[in-house]
Amino acid sequence: MHPLRISLYVVIVLMTMLGLMYFSNPHPLEDGHSQDGFHFRNNIIKYPTYATFFRDASLSKEQKQAIEEIVHNIEDLVESEIMPEEIPDYTKIDSTKIQRISYPGSAGEFLTKLQAQLNSGNCHIIHYGDSQIEGDRMSAYIRNRLQSMYGGGGPGFIPIKQEYHQLSAEVTPSENWIRYAAFDPTKPLLQNKNYGAYLSVSRFTAPDNPEDTIPPVREITRATIDIRPSQRSYAKLRDITAVGLHYGNVQHPVSVQVYHEGVLIKDSKLKKEGLYHNLEISIPEGVKHLQFVFEGEVSPEFYGLTLTNKTGISLDNVAMRGSSGTVFGRLDRESFDGMYKNLDPKIIIFQYGGNTVPYLKDSLAVRNYVGYLKNHVNWVRRSAPEASVLFIGPSDMATMINGELKSYALLPYLDEELKKGCLENNVAYWSLFNAMGGENSLRYWFDQGLMGNDYVHFTPAGTRIVSELFFTALHMDLKNMK
Repeated sequence: MHPLRISLYVVIVLMTMLGLMYFSNPHPLEDGHSQDGFHFRNNIIKYPTYATFFRDASLSKEQKQAIEEIVHNIEDLVESEIMPEEIPDYTKIDSTKIQRISYPGSAGEFLTKLQAQLNSGNCHIIHYGDSQIEGDRMSAYIRNRLQSMYGGGGPGFIPIKQEYHQLSAEVTPSENWIRYAAFDPTKPLLQNKNYGAYLSVSRFTAPDNPEDTIPPVREITRATIDIRPSQRSYAKLRDITAVGLHYGNVQHPVSVQVYHEGVLIKDSKLKKEGLYHNLEISIPEGVKHLQFVFEGEVSPEFYGLTLTNKTGISLDNVAMRGSSGTVFGRLDRESFDGMYKNLDPKIIIFQYGGNTVPYLKDSLAVRNYVGYLKNHVNWVRRSAPEASVLFIGPSDMATMINGELKSYALLPYLDEELKKGCLENNVAYWSLFNAMGGENSLRYWFDQGLMGNDYVHFTPAGTRIVSELFFTALHMDLKNMK
């Protein structure tokens, strides 16, 4: 074909596409946004208008500068992935750029109790959250800061069968372990709802099917767990002198042998009455290579491992991919209470909301979610009535609207309602959304390589920054800094 004809064809097509923008109109959506395009039989065929096509979608100079100041304010505190153990000098930062924590009632009373718990010499913290904390993200950084201030060591809770990569400890199970999670809709749920305080269990044999009328043929099964300290993360995580193996629902005999660096240090049987138990292993010189060997016809439920130091701060990361935080009320109360009595958490941190944001249609849906979430938080608190409770809200999250990256319309309202609901419920609240810079701040974080391509999860560098923002706010309050 002649080049002139090709050029003419291209020009005609481009002019036609440009002309179609004249007929495109914005159509309101249920979430408060609008979508440009053509309305056809209750459907919208997306197509830009002149206004959106030629619009400058970048952040305003003022907003970009404000977010830059938030990040640059603490850059010197976030030195590297392997963080030094010394607490930096927080008096040198601009405190007005730090999103502070909101406290219920008297902030002084809440902080006095929180300070006493942290200084108690044995303060157990449980950090529940969605995939934003998966792989020990945020938790590891906060844990390391707290352990540097108040003592302690080890990464805390580690599941036996892991569904995601984490650097906090090297836990290697044999191939026959199976994971069951109360928050995982893709897997069958346990009939007894016996998931314990960490909301997931591991088994080396599948549970019996209650509908089977013929007793299954059983044989002895062997399973192992190998544990080594991580060599790729904070030094405090390698300071492990106490290991807890949390289990329950033992219906058939199961033997356990424990080896440390190849030397047998324990040979016994798991307790069989069906209740929750914690098999505690003490290694005063520090764990190097610990191995559990199990043999039995039927596996109990194993709720996980805790790798800690016997004093100071221990902090468990309980990541629940896809969860909105409204799963706790479905658990078996007896096993949950049994674990909480043993774990004795002094502080509980919840971090949810992000998985709900894309599905919120209106303000009523926001309020209903916050009310429902409050019920589940209170369900947990009944097992630890003296624990201090903090809630970290969702980050800024964005979606493409007319080719422009925009925050979800109801996210600011959700953040406000979560704060209101927490404070009314005697729960402290930290707005991660505002700490980032508020609405549409995600654009800056994404452009700087601090947010992933899904516009939801932080990169490792971004995780360290938001973790430091939270810890800085907490540290300033504990030290009564203005």
